[in-house]
Order: sequence, then structure tokens, then C-alpha cells
Amino acid sequence: MEDTNLLLTYLVTLLGLLSVAAVLVIRQVFKTRRVEGTLNRLQSKLSKEKGNAREYYELGSLLLDKKLYSQAVTQFKQALKLLAKEESEQAALISNALGYAYFAQEQYDLAIRQYKEALDIAPTYVTALNNLGHSYERKQLTTQALESYELSLKYDPDNKTAKRRAESLRKRLAPAGQE
Repeated sequence: MEDTNLLLTYLVTLLGLLSVAAVLVIRQVFKTRRVEGTLNRLQSKLSKEKGNAREYYELGSLLLDKKLYSQAVTQFKQALKLLAKEESEQAALISNALGYAYFAQEQYDLAIRQYKEALDIAPTYVTALNNLGHSYERKQLTTQALESYELSLKYDPDNKTAKRRAESLRKRLAPAGQE
């Protein structure tokens, strides 16, 4: 009897785990279908007619998620061309995303230029500051990277990424024996 109860408990537990897994898989399938549908709709529309900056940015973001970086660059550039002068906040977001697409392709100089453009528009844009610092790190420009992270911390003192990276860079820059 005890063995039967134990077996029944295991089966109920297994059934519960399988149910949770099934729900998670179904959710992921629906999310993927929604993303793919949006991607197909935007690609189809923009291949037939000119869209607006938001549509090009959305398409570029979807392409970034799919790691299609060079295609994302094209869409972000088009989005920037179509922005109105009064939409400077969106220009900062798009420039940062364009920088990320360049960074992902290891084109660090282009990434740095885009992050700086984002910061020219929105000097307190912490994400762009963190991204700029990361690009400087990849180029072995430790001092500039630390400056970017410290500026990020000035605007967002609780920024975990900037705290962690700045601390690491300070240790690297500290002369031997001063630790």
C-alpha cells in the first residue's frame, strides 16, 4: 500500500511538471508566432511602400532579436532619416540601437559614434553610457570606459552594470601594490 501511495505521488508530481512544461512551451510558441507575424507584416509592408520611423525602428529591433545585425542597421538608418526634428528622444533610442547592432558585428568605432550621437541628444541616457563604456572596453580604452561608467553612475547611482564594470576597471587601472 505504501509503495502504491509513493508511486501515485511520483506520478502526480511528474504530471504537474509536465503540465507546467507544456504551458511554458505553448506560451513560447504563441510569442514566437506573434513576433514572426509582426516581422513578416512589417517586412511585407515596407517592401511595398514607405513606412514611418516607428515601423523601421520596430523592424530593426525584431531583426536585432533574431541576430540579423546588418539588416537591423539598414532599418535603423532608415528610421533615423524619417524622424521629425521634434522626435529627438526617439532619435537617441534609435542611435543607441544602431550602436548595438554595430557592436554586435564588432564594429566598435561605428558603435562608439552612434552611442555618442545618442548622448548628444540625451546626455543622461544611462543605457547609451553603459554601451559606450562597453565599446571602449572592447577597444582596450580603459580610461574612457571608466569615465563612461562613472558618468552613468552620476545619473543612476544604483546602476548595477556600471558599478560592477567601474569597480573592475578601477582595479585594473590601480598601480600594482596599491590594492
